[in-house]
Amino acid sequence: MKNLSPKQKKMFRRLLTAAILLGAVRVPPIPDGILWLLYLIPYGIAGWDILWKAVRNILNGQVFDENFLMALATVGAFATGEYAEAVFVMLFYQTGELFQDYAVGKSRQSIAALMDIRPDTANLENEDGSLEEVDPEDVEVGSVIVVKPGERVPLDGEVIEGVSALDTAALTGESVPRDVGPGDPVISGCVNQSGLLRVRVTKPCEESTVSKILDLVENAGEKKAASENFITRFARYYTPCVVLAATALFLIPTIALALLPASAQPAFLAGTSWTGWLHRALIFLVISCPCALVISVPLSFFGGIGGASKCGILVKGSNYLETLARTETVVFDKTGTLTQGSFTVTALHPGQGVTEDALLEAAALAESWSSHPISVSLRKAWGKEIDPNRVTEVEEIAGHGVTAKVDGKAVSAGNSRLMEREGVQWEACDLPGTIVHVTVEGRYAGHILISDLPKPEAKTLVEGLKAAGVKRAVMLTGDTEATAKAVARELGIDEYHAQLLPADKVERVESLLANKSPGAALAFVGDGINDAPVLTRADIGIAMGALGSDAAIEAADIVLMDDNPAKIAAAMRISRKTLRIVKQNIWFALGVKGAVLLLGAFGVATMWEAVFADVGVAFIAILNAMRCLHVDEFKS
Repeated sequence: MKNLSPKQKKMFRRLLTAAILLGAVRVPPIPDGILWLLYLIPYGIAGWDILWKAVRNILNGQVFDENFLMALATVGAFATGEYAEAVFVMLFYQTGELFQDYAVGKSRQSIAALMDIRPDTANLENEDGSLEEVDPEDVEVGSVIVVKPGERVPLDGEVIEGVSALDTAALTGESVPRDVGPGDPVISGCVNQSGLLRVRVTKPCEESTVSKILDLVENAGEKKAASENFITRFARYYTPCVVLAATALFLIPTIALALLPASAQPAFLAGTSWTGWLHRALIFLVISCPCALVISVPLSFFGGIGGASKCGILVKGSNYLETLARTETVVFDKTGTLTQGSFTVTALHPGQGVTEDALLEAAALAESWSSHPISVSLRKAWGKEIDPNRVTEVEEIAGHGVTAKVDGKAVSAGNSRLMEREGVQWEACDLPGTIVHVTVEGRYAGHILISDLPKPEAKTLVEGLKAAGVKRAVMLTGDTEATAKAVARELGIDEYHAQLLPADKVERVESLLANKSPGAALAFVGDGINDAPVLTRADIGIAMGALGSDAAIEAADIVLMDDNPAKIAAAMRISRKTLRIVKQNIWFALGVKGAVLLLGAFGVATMWEAVFADVGVAFIAILNAMRCLHVDEFKS
């Protein structure tokens, strides 16, 4: 009782009262003249709202629903003298509805608790340094807020003072905290675990990450899957059809009994009466209620979307979850998706008489004034503070590299075209990656290999996708053939295409779409910003590493809130599990109802079997649908 809502507790007390009164009526011998009146009391207590809903819906033109079917069946049972059966059916139906309401409520509470990531207040710092507790919606961009240890970050911003670790589990599903300090961005929804943080707000509340995430989850139900649309259309035509079938089940035998002499009546009419056929028709109506399908199928998708969000996977609609389950081809952008998206020095090959340290120092100093990612990686690899006075006469040559004076010596660092321009004999390198050749005073000093390394999680990605049912993994990249080949071989990618421009990627995806199997889907995985045209063109667009990225959230159908490629396989398994549960519920409900409908038509099934075929099937289907919320096995 303590876990029930006030409305559910009220219904429980009603049903308990009706059950006690029903037992009291059945114990003493009561004259038939007043027996129906005594049974009417527990019937009214248990089912008055069903009767009222049926009448109200009929007046509004909505005749054929479960309230109409239940009202018709139980009132008909009263009319044929089956008083106890009418009360029992209404009592068990309402008990089943109570259990269903409880099950649905629990699933919604699980998702509500999961998405309870928006703080109600923010600590706004005033000009005099005092703190004022305000609504996050009232905080303006540029204001300073204070986030205390244990509090959830209310708005997106940038740390201006303090060092701490942020728990991003509610957004990404990852348990490892993220360290932040002055200058680092922070996003709403994270929990400050340790130090006090002063944060300058960079986005208004309505544009914050947590607001966009909640908006996505709350509106995901608007984009219905084909299965949901089918069930909606099915229920619209199914209920009138079974009412007509029940009417025919009663009228045809009754008319035959009235018009045909006993000798001419078929065998199935022998020993029957019109009240018996009316009873069969009423049982038929109880069995036919479609609530098991109407409730459990949307609930399955709702649970799948909520369960995926537990893992840091945002699905914008159940239609995308269903399409993802049919995906057989996954196409990846390389940089930032399969690889780390940042250059790292992976090898040093000094020339004769040159040490590795000297080679790296010359290159890092020569590149010290450039903001190119390769220059940044060289300075990072050297790891020492650069004295700008040591570097003069810097010249950056587009498409070649840089030249400079380092400690008064002429140093050049760049590609093979720069070496040819200076007339220096350079050495080739068979390793995949970007080669930076270095000369000192016109003499070749060696070369440095810089690579964009694969993410550690990417090495098991293809295996996970294959286990989830994907048949083909394709990589598209603008990088060189050698680099693409090396990455594809290391990660087990089935097919790759290198040296592609953004327009070329769209053409490749168009070609893959044209050659896919009928009914299968193609997913493209990118960073959600540079790959927006391809994300839009694919059957399913998946944005990687989109934590706080507005463009990614807008462009993709599914958003992974961190840069872990393993989440793609998890999303695939969640979608397939959800669709499997949806199909189980559809076939289970239709199978049981179909079997009991036939038994009811032939007079074998009683009202008890009818109640199970309606309430029991619906309750079992809802419990099965709630399994979609359990996704702990998919967390990485």
